[in-house]
Amino acid sequence: MPCPSSCPPGLLALMAPGLALMATFSLPSQAGDRRALPVEKPPGVKGRTLILLDVNTKSPVRIISENFLSLQLDPSIIHDGWLDFLSSRRLVTLARGLAPAFLRFAGKRTDFLQFHNVKNPAKSRGGPGPDYYLKNYEDARSLDKLYNFADCSGLHLIFALNALRRNPNNSWNSSNALSLLKYSASKKYNISWELGNEPNNYRTLIGRSVNGSQLGKDYIQLRSLLQLIRTYSRANLYGPNIGRPRKNVITLLEGFMKVAGSTVDAVTWQHYYIDGRVAKVTDFLKTRLLDTLSDQIRKIQKVVNMYTPGKKIWLEGVGATSAGGMNNLSDSYAAGFLWLNTLGLLASQGIDVVVRHSFLDHGHNHLVDQNFNPLPDYWLSLLYKRLIGPKVLAIHVAGLQRKPRPGRVIRDKLRIYAHCTSYHNHNYVRGSITLYIINLHRSRKKIKLAGTLRDKIVHQYLLQPYGKDGLHSKLVQLNGQPLAMVDDGTLPELKPRPLRAGRTLVIPPLTMSFYVVKNVNALACRYR
Repeated sequence: MPCPSSCPPGLLALMAPGLALMATFSLPSQAGDRRALPVEKPPGVKGRTLILLDVNTKSPVRIISENFLSLQLDPSIIHDGWLDFLSSRRLVTLARGLAPAFLRFAGKRTDFLQFHNVKNPAKSRGGPGPDYYLKNYEDARSLDKLYNFADCSGLHLIFALNALRRNPNNSWNSSNALSLLKYSASKKYNISWELGNEPNNYRTLIGRSVNGSQLGKDYIQLRSLLQLIRTYSRANLYGPNIGRPRKNVITLLEGFMKVAGSTVDAVTWQHYYIDGRVAKVTDFLKTRLLDTLSDQIRKIQKVVNMYTPGKKIWLEGVGATSAGGMNNLSDSYAAGFLWLNTLGLLASQGIDVVVRHSFLDHGHNHLVDQNFNPLPDYWLSLLYKRLIGPKVLAIHVAGLQRKPRPGRVIRDKLRIYAHCTSYHNHNYVRGSITLYIINLHRSRKKIKLAGTLRDKIVHQYLLQPYGKDGLHSKLVQLNGQPLAMVDDGTLPELKPRPLRAGRTLVIPPLTMSFYVVKNVNALACRYR
């Protein structure tokens, strides 16, 4: 099946250390020649906080997957008819820009889809009409379109099988899955696999629950099926894709890990920050909200390391809001603060892959809208892929400290992460370092590069909202220039703004930015 255009893989992805900085909290100075900093101005006076920043260039603190930033397509898109729209040249161009990555085909409808090996259900005799198949079946034609889209975009497909086909004893009925596996193998499709989606919600969905132990047995059964099919005898298997790790979900995960922890290649879970039905733009600026993910990471890591120490962990299915998101909020510039902080935090904590829900047209959490127009989080993701490599570096900061008032928690509104610059970006020699910075303050902040970063030429990539809508905007500008596709087959050039060596970085309020520090010759970044 031909692609809309040639299919070279895209660029890489990865992220920065979990040392989120703050202008309100200072870490001890690491450089011996740093000068004492002035005393902060009294409350009510807007002081220009100067922060000294250095990076440990000797060795990375984490190394994560080159597919770190990955994508999800929700089966709900089948409601629009066939998946023929995935042949769109424009859509393939947008997806290819975020390669290499995984493409996970899964969502709430995963456990209601059944595979039907019919190329055109509308012409099948004696069966339901085409609308029935479109809503309830993943047919052979749609699977072909899905795989071809992933292949042409340089993405590796992960397909989640229906886990709710159950036998009377509540064990998994694998007959339909086996039919899909055999068809995919006959086409020599290179696919990784999962079973089900958010099994902790099954009781709500169908009034029947599946405990962790049984789910583990189901995964072992799926692994046995894969080993019987030559094409998939060594295919990767991921799961159990649980929801937010509350007490009952942790119990399910523990039962699963006891039985099938060694069966899966990575342990997966989902996270949505807020209820999309009640979200407002100020929610995306709350540091308390940004920090909720840290506690979840610790809970998941504790269980996984108890049963399978060192097992890779993925966050599969992440978005700003649940309930499909909210128009002009979760698809706006403001939502990028959550997304970029998620990437930085997960990388710093050693989470190997994060899967963004959704790449296309699912509610308002997507990267690309139903007209195939890239939204702010797409451009943020594209910059991340172009500039960020898999090696995470530790940062050292010294700055002004605001004295906390009794009973008040001072949280970091200036968050800084550092990585080796992507090896796939040939504009920068190996040994360069990329910083990315989130400024949630309503005033600008100044950062002086110190130590190994001192007196180096820096390239700035400042992403700001474009137009009169401000944080609600669905358009963005890079260094003052609006970002838009050149044509259906061409993404725009992401042009940096060069800063002279030794210049203080001035971070505008309520912005996200990337800074490539050139020619650092960092030992940690010289080799792959």
